[in-house]
Amino acid sequence: MTVEFISLSFANDSTDLDPKPGAPIDPAYFKRYAQTLDDAGFNYTLLPYHSSSFDPFTLAATVIAHTKSIRPIVALRPNTVYPTVAAKALATLDQLSGGRVVVHFIAGGDAAEQAREGDFLTKEERYERTEEYIRILRRAWQSSEPFDFDGKYYQFKGFSNAVLPLNGTIPISVGGSSDEAYRVGGSLADIFGLWGEPLKETKEQIDRVYAEAAKAGRKDRPRIWVTFRPIIAETDDLAWAKAHRVLEKLKANYAKGSPTRPLSNGAPQNVGSQRLLEIAARGEVQDRALWYPTVTATNARGASTALVGSPQTIADSILDYVDLGADLISIRGYDNLNDAIDYGRYVLPLVRAELDRRGVGERAYA
Repeated sequence: MTVEFISLSFANDSTDLDPKPGAPIDPAYFKRYAQTLDDAGFNYTLLPYHSSSFDPFTLAATVIAHTKSIRPIVALRPNTVYPTVAAKALATLDQLSGGRVVVHFIAGGDAAEQAREGDFLTKEERYERTEEYIRILRRAWQSSEPFDFDGKYYQFKGFSNAVLPLNGTIPISVGGSSDEAYRVGGSLADIFGLWGEPLKETKEQIDRVYAEAAKAGRKDRPRIWVTFRPIIAETDDLAWAKAHRVLEKLKANYAKGSPTRPLSNGAPQNVGSQRLLEIAARGEVQDRALWYPTVTATNARGASTALVGSPQTIADSILDYVDLGADLISIRGYDNLNDAIDYGRYVLPLVRAELDRRGVGERAYA
């Protein structure tokens, strides 16, 4: 099994601890950030999507221009770009990057956020549309021969695509914690993304994804991507002290009522956030070092579970998830750039040393 690392790229120095809503892109900072991840040995960087955020396609092109090996993951909501256009745009990026591009689908988990860009489908319909979208992309990347599509959400005739991915296709990622996400991702995705939950619940979710893959008749299974927000310091005690300082800042910022990327008010609509809050109600610490107060402080807006501890504790915690079958580990902190530097210096080498000792990965992560 190959184990690889993911982190987000940030277009400016706005963070959850020091949010700067509406801040413009800082080209020098973004270049430095992408190169830091590249130099630190991260394998992928996610360019996220929100109705109010920067365009991930443009950011991915910038990452490609300033880095040597890191692979940009373009977040894509199907309601925002027609699939034939996306097929060409992604393949163009793939050719420019030498075959480094990945696409991550966001079906949409919040009705108010979807409505901001004219999407009024139900959750079930959004996943049906995602399924059609993926099938169109794969068909468009297979050959330049004209083809028709007559689906529920997309219909066209005689589309031909002369812009093909370098390696014949582009890896497709799907995330989520609902039955619809498991079905679409398990049956069609190359990668399935999960937020950090306790080991027991993570194993249950992995089994659900694998079961859907088998049900669809697949001989392979999606790679599993799990996301955490590590808070690290030299020792476990120092890390816990730091974690509580982070928590106080998060509470203060959210008390002001201005998360940088707002969803609808009230309880979260997406199953992933609901699951995180349910687990948080059971206790603050789960397993070795999984910490949930950061979830409740932010109302589970996105991947928000922390891992707290020394670099060795964080590395050991990550390896617990590798042992479950997760081979894509996404880590991003709360002090974005400085945390990325620390992860590269202190966490990734420990995980890789242990994988080397076990003979896992064949250094495909290097």
